[in-house]
Amino acid sequence: MNRFHEASGSVSRRALMVAAASAVTFAALGGTAAVAQDNGLGTAESPVEVRMIANEAFANQWQTLMVPEFNKHYPNIKVTIDGVPYVELLAKSMLDATGPSPTYDIIIADDPWVPQLAEVGALMDLKSPDAAGWTLEGYDWDDFNAAPLAAGEWKGVQYGVPLRSNMLMMFTNKALYEKAGLAAPTADLTWEQFIEQAPKLVQDTNGDGTVDAWAIDTYFVREPLTPTIWQTIMNSNGGQLLDADGKPAFNSEIGIAALETHKKLLEFAPTGAVSHGFSEALQAFRQGLVATMFNWGSVFKGSAIDEKTTTLKPDQVGIQVLPVGANGAGAHRGIWSGTVSSKSQNQQAAWTVIQWLSSKEGESWHAANLGVFPARKSTLASTPSEPWLVPVFEALQQAYDASEKGMMWRIRHPRSDAAQQILADEHSRFMAGQVTAAEALQVAAEKIEKVLD
Repeated sequence: MNRFHEASGSVSRRALMVAAASAVTFAALGGTAAVAQDNGLGTAESPVEVRMIANEAFANQWQTLMVPEFNKHYPNIKVTIDGVPYVELLAKSMLDATGPSPTYDIIIADDPWVPQLAEVGALMDLKSPDAAGWTLEGYDWDDFNAAPLAAGEWKGVQYGVPLRSNMLMMFTNKALYEKAGLAAPTADLTWEQFIEQAPKLVQDTNGDGTVDAWAIDTYFVREPLTPTIWQTIMNSNGGQLLDADGKPAFNSEIGIAALETHKKLLEFAPTGAVSHGFSEALQAFRQGLVATMFNWGSVFKGSAIDEKTTTLKPDQVGIQVLPVGANGAGAHRGIWSGTVSSKSQNQQAAWTVIQWLSSKEGESWHAANLGVFPARKSTLASTPSEPWLVPVFEALQQAYDASEKGMMWRIRHPRSDAAQQILADEHSRFMAGQVTAAEALQVAAEKIEKVLD
């Protein structure tokens, strides 16, 4: 189906369109089925079909749970979500978006990908005249926290909005802290205090003479997300990946010390943790084997609430920002942004799907039902419908603030993936003892400067 609003449309037609969209707004945001539709949003006789490409980690959950909820408000927009493994998602998205007839109307892009997709002209400006005419009256751009919203921006253009506002967080097993005779950590915990307490958290909890619980598990393996731990330590101490001219700035005393701190964590991690990443750390924490875990906040519900996936109880699990450095608390932004293909023939319907997902109502539903983190200030300041979300909302707002203050995100550049792989490779060489921290960062800086030129 053609786009509802063509560039040649008259002013009166635009006014009618906005009025229709406003009518839909009141119905949708009020939690009842929409009472007004237009051709851009489909009809019962001729529904609009919107296709989305997303990370397979959550695509099926969205298809089975989110889409039916969305269709309560917009029954004439039929959404199909194709899940793709993370390591293949960017390449497939780029290939499809740059083809003559793209399959996908919506691309769910990870934090560093928006610049790459935008540079090849794959994305629609969500504040363009067309999009503005399709934007619901109560959408409220200013309500978003700055850090997650900025993940969808490139060169002053807003190409995406936050749909899954993930942040690197610190999870704690309060029972293991108590067993070690330590108070449960708070958001004031420093890196020095964490390292000082860590030996006490390596424990024999059942008295059989064998260590069966450790202080920490997180990313140590050779993969692109592992350097985010080092970067968080560095950022919290005032270091940055790039300087004001876009040149590598991480091969500094702060960067070296942060890398050495990341490696030191291995001394207090389970045996074989040098090969651990997201899944291994998550499994260890959920089985009650580690007192702390640095991982993505979206796993909280499955770690503290869902009895099918965790051995822990809600009152055992804490969530907070990572330890505090000289410049403030640690955090790292990992936002999944919803974007619309610039070649989509159903841009109004696609933008409507993304709007609902990122609306105040959509965020609240997502948080309560799927454990997805919201990005709006009003959502985080509200009283959530589920009690377990209260500490999550508090910690998440702190993480957004820390991320914005410390510019805690991966390199934003059309070649960010290549730069991140270099960091992963050199980080791994240091972890394996092949080079010093200074040598690893110097080599990484030289390679990344060439890649970004």
